[in-house]
Amino acid sequence: MATFAFKALDVGGAPTRGEIDADDKQVVVSQLRARGLIVLDVEERKPTDVGDILARFKRVKAEDLTVATRQLSTMVSSGMTLLRAFYVLEEQTENDKLRETFVAVRKDVEAGLSLSAALERHPDVFNDLYVAMVTAGETGGILESTLLRVADQLEKDDALRRQIKAAMIYPGLIASFAAIVLIALVSFLVPVFENIFNDFGGDLPAITQFTVWLSHMFTQRWYVVILAVVAVVWAFRSWKKTERGRLQWDTFKLKVPMKIGDIVQKVALARFSRTFSGLVAAGVPMLEAIDITGRTAGNRVVELAMQEVERSVKKGGSLAAPMRSAPAAFPVMVVQMIGVGEETGALEQMLAKIADFYEDQVAAALKALTSILEPLMIMMVGAIVGFIVISMYLPMFQVYDQIR
Repeated sequence: MATFAFKALDVGGAPTRGEIDADDKQVVVSQLRARGLIVLDVEERKPTDVGDILARFKRVKAEDLTVATRQLSTMVSSGMTLLRAFYVLEEQTENDKLRETFVAVRKDVEAGLSLSAALERHPDVFNDLYVAMVTAGETGGILESTLLRVADQLEKDDALRRQIKAAMIYPGLIASFAAIVLIALVSFLVPVFENIFNDFGGDLPAITQFTVWLSHMFTQRWYVVILAVVAVVWAFRSWKKTERGRLQWDTFKLKVPMKIGDIVQKVALARFSRTFSGLVAAGVPMLEAIDITGRTAGNRVVELAMQEVERSVKKGGSLAAPMRSAPAAFPVMVVQMIGVGEETGALEQMLAKIADFYEDQVAAALKALTSILEPLMIMMVGAIVGFIVISMYLPMFQVYDQIR
């Protein structure tokens, strides 16, 4: 999508100028004519300054979008028109990227597009879940309550994401500290001992030779280390982008020991249940809800399982039956609760209960994992320092034994 600058005349013959984001000039002309304007000129605006180029890399925080959605719901439910509500959001929103998006959405709505169609043109801000729920709200005439559900959904998802990030801060800091200690020791301490070892003569122990080689890599061939790290990261990311790589990586994450795999599964189930519940509550058609839930679950194993569920529902089958054949994605309790929800017509409530349960489980599991990782990370730092110290003093002990 590109930005087009236009010149036009309104019904009174007064000139007007502006900008519109669209796929091509024909779309711009159609939108302007729908507003009753006489188009004089349309030109694509190229990103010529640094600000325009950097604007493409800006991101919208989940909390900003959540607050804006809740405000939009409140204004619409109070009887304010949608266009006026967007004008208010444009003035109140502090995030530049989100403000620009609201301006573009408001202009599209003014041009005659539905709100969901206008939102769909900005996939980097409004995901499939957001657009689908708004579409259902517009169709059912319950836009204000649907927007409230969307805000709740975003809030829950953001809270889960923050919870995981908070739990990883301490291990991340310890791992960074261990890396700094390792680099400092092999770069500054080991060369001092190496000069002493050269005076000793003879062969060095294997672990000392390895430590000296590591020191040479960091001090003399540091560019090789950087290239190797970059190559490994690039290869890993390229592999993970492939269909096979993504499936293998997501399957591996579910099997990581020390309860990490269990946490990954619980996070995926919490997100899956919350998303599915929100879509069903908003009145999104079942097949579309299943498709969106699978694509937003964040795990390829769950996504493939939801594709089987979608095929089953298309044939007139149930949700629970194909889930039973994917125990890696759906535990027995989840399958049984969804089955009961289908039978009793309370699928939305059951999914919400599953989401609440697994969100609580994730919080408890993360707390337990953090308490286990803390001593392990400290032991890792001690092991690194101890290995280097022993490798440096071992040749001295050998010399001492020879003297005796």
